[in-house]
This record gives sequence, structure tokens and C-alpha cells, in this order.
Amino acid sequence: MKNAWLDKINRTHVTLVGLAVALLNVVFIVTEMYWGLLLPFILAVVALIVLSLDKVLLFLVFATPLSIFYFNPDLGVGITLPTEPLFVGIMILFFAKILYRGGFDRKVFLHPISLALVFNLLWVLVTSITSELPLVSIKFFIARLWFVSVCFYLMSQLFKKPKNIKLFFWLYAIPLSMAVIYTLVVHAQNGFTREASVWVMFPFFKEHTVYGAVLALFIPITFVLAFMLNNSLNSRLLASLLLTILVVGVIMSFTRAAWVSLVAAIGVAVLVVLKINRFTFFLIVAAFAGLLWFYQDAILDRFESNQATSSDNLTEHVSSISNISTDASNLERINRWKSALRMFQERPLVGFGPGTYMFLYAPYQKPYEKTIISTNAGDLGNAHSEYIGPLAESGVMGMLSVLALVYFTVTTSLRVYYGLEDKEHKRIALAVFMGLVTYWTHGLLNNFLDMDKAALPVYGFTALLVIYERYYLPSKQQGLKSGKE
Repeated sequence: MKNAWLDKINRTHVTLVGLAVALLNVVFIVTEMYWGLLLPFILAVVALIVLSLDKVLLFLVFATPLSIFYFNPDLGVGITLPTEPLFVGIMILFFAKILYRGGFDRKVFLHPISLALVFNLLWVLVTSITSELPLVSIKFFIARLWFVSVCFYLMSQLFKKPKNIKLFFWLYAIPLSMAVIYTLVVHAQNGFTREASVWVMFPFFKEHTVYGAVLALFIPITFVLAFMLNNSLNSRLLASLLLTILVVGVIMSFTRAAWVSLVAAIGVAVLVVLKINRFTFFLIVAAFAGLLWFYQDAILDRFESNQATSSDNLTEHVSSISNISTDASNLERINRWKSALRMFQERPLVGFGPGTYMFLYAPYQKPYEKTIISTNAGDLGNAHSEYIGPLAESGVMGMLSVLALVYFTVTTSLRVYYGLEDKEHKRIALAVFMGLVTYWTHGLLNNFLDMDKAALPVYGFTALLVIYERYYLPSKQQGLKSGKE
């Protein structure tokens, strides 16, 4: 009887909501407010988020590589579809649940990586208040908030179910390969030239650097899926195909930073597999940085004597990586960095505000440092560095918060890799670490965490490492099996 009564109530509610939506649609049509016809779809999405959040998160993973940026010139507003509305809706639900339930998974929230992310968010908020362009900075903060809350915190809960780990990789890698195939087809129609490589991935990616960074991020995990896990033959064949597509894509992207980042990831993987302890690992990194500093004059002389420029010829293009005398792309990047450092010197504590660099850096350029691609309009990107950019926009604490995130990611990765006993999870953890190494190495030359295509895998990979440490290590597995947090 009770169930029948509930069913009756539910049917009544559904009927009433349906009638209300139908009447509203009539009103929207009569008043020519056609945007209101989207209301049923919005309500459907809200219902899915509330009733089946895990499926919506998985759909978000699948949709992100194929998301498209739409700009309305009349309103002057741009939006990434279909992902951005989903990010906003899921974020709102996330905070509503926290307020209702009174907390979040403490094992995740109190992890050093989580605390570094929280500190970064708080500092971004503080420097948004002190920003030269508060509206721009608040928008930046909100975007960072929805990426961290959805891609790190909520995604971490998804990974508590082991089956979702591989599913996450498949759901991103397959549509990513579709975007690569589209890009290669368009690139072929334009002769596979370097000039065309900058834009042929549009509308799925804004330009080739973020495209190359995301491809490099997924190459290690597709390699592991293809050759190092106990998958079915069909799964291994599919993963091999995806790996081939991604490798061809990253080569033809002409993104030199992506190539360098893959080399760095392989080098780090060798050190990890050789069981270099954490102290020795950082000692090697510090020694390498010290050698670069000690021999900087000789290195600069060598770079300045390199005349190879960006070219359709892959060999010449690789050689141009170290050309800082005539290569316009390299010189422009140095120009942006120097401008950012001058901005930092003027406002070292709080910077000029998150997201403001591209609008404010023009006066800090020196005429003799400008290149043929320099601009004062703020329409060709930011500071091109995950480390120097925050220095100009959020001061020294902004950069330190990023460095803290990188440090804790490295130390967590080492603990996870050496602590896991399950060989499959161990290999996945190493591939995830390699992927993050590609991104944070690439971050020396570019910054993409304000874009959904890079933010979702970077924060998602990082969340997986946290879950591995908190729930999958031998001493922690009981909590995972029992479902306790």
C-alpha cells in the first residue's frame, strides 16, 4: 500500500511537471523567447546529475575531447559545449551535497595534494579580490573551482570502484583519437604543413600546443593498455590502434614541447623503475638544474648559434627547439616570460590578478625583445608557463602553490608505485605518473589548466594517484572493500 501511494504521488508530480513545461513552451513560442525551449533539456540534465552522478561524470569524460567552443558575437560571451554547462551544474550539486551531508571524504580532502589544491584556490580567490581586473579574475577563479571540484574531488570518488579506472581512460582516449583522425584528415588536405598544423584541430582544440600536450598526456597510458595489462585481445588491439593514432597525431602536431615532455617522461620512468629513492630522485633533478645554471652561458651561446627554425621538415623542426636567436616562436615565448617577470617585480606579493596577464602585459614588453608575432592586443594567449604565469598574476605564493602541487604529485606517485602490490594497478600508476610528467614538463613552456581538455585528465590523473594511496595500498584495501571512507 505504501509503495502504491508513493508511485501515485510520483506519477502526479511527473504529470504536473510535464504540464508546467508544456505550458512554458507555449509561452516561450508565443513571446518568441526560443531559448526557453531548452528548459526540458536543462531539467533532464539536472535530473541526471541528481539521480545518476557517476554516469554524468563518465559522459563528461567522453564528451570533453570532442567539446566545441562557441562564441556569440552579439552577447560577447563564449561557452564550451556541452561540457561547460555540465561542469557548472555538477559543481553546484557537489557543494550542495557537502552542505547537506556536512563534509567530504576526509582521506582525500586531507591528502597533501588536496591541501595544495585548496591553498591554490584560496590564494587565487584572495588575489582576485586585489586584482587589477576583478571581473576577469573572479571568472578565472570560478572556472578553476569547477575544474578542481569536478575533475579532482568528484572524480576521485569514481575511482573507488576499480572498474571505473580503465573505463576513465577508454572514455577519454577513444573520442580523443576521433579528434586526431579528424585533425589528420584536415591536415592532409592542407599538405601536412607546419603552418596548417596550428589550426587544423579546430574546433575540437583551439590550437596545436594544447592539442599536443593532451596527446602526450595519454600516450603512456595507451601504451600500458596495449602491452602491459591483462586485457582481452580485442582490448589490446584497440589500445594499440589508439596508441598509433596518438603517436602519429603528436608527431604531426609539430608541437616541440610535447616531444620534449615525452622524452622527460621516459627518463623519469627509467629512474622510477630502477627504484631510485625519493631523496636520490630529487638530488638528480637538483644536480641537473645546477649544471644548467652553472653552464648557462655556454648553453646560451650554443642556443644562440643555432639557426634552425620551425619548419615543415621534422628534423629541422626538432633542431629548432633550442634556437633562441631567430626562431620567432621561441623568442616570443622568452618575451612573454620577461614581461611576466617585470610584472612580478612590480607586484611581487599578490600579482596583477588571476587571468589578467594577457590583458596587462603589453606595457611590460621591451621594443628590442618583440618579435614578428608579438602583439599588444592581448589576443594571442598568456604567459606560456604554468609557473611564471602565476608569478605575474598571483605573486610569489601563486607560483609556490603550483610548485607544491607538483612536488606532492611526484612524492605521492613514488609512494604509490613502490607501495602497490597489484601489478596492473602498479603499471597504471606509473603510466599516470608519466602522463603527469609530460604535462608539468610542458608546463615550463605553456599553460592549459584553464581549458577543460587539459584540466580534466590532469586533475583526474592526480585524483587517481590520491585514491591509489588512500585506498589501494595493501594496508588500505580493507576500507575500499567495505566501502568505508
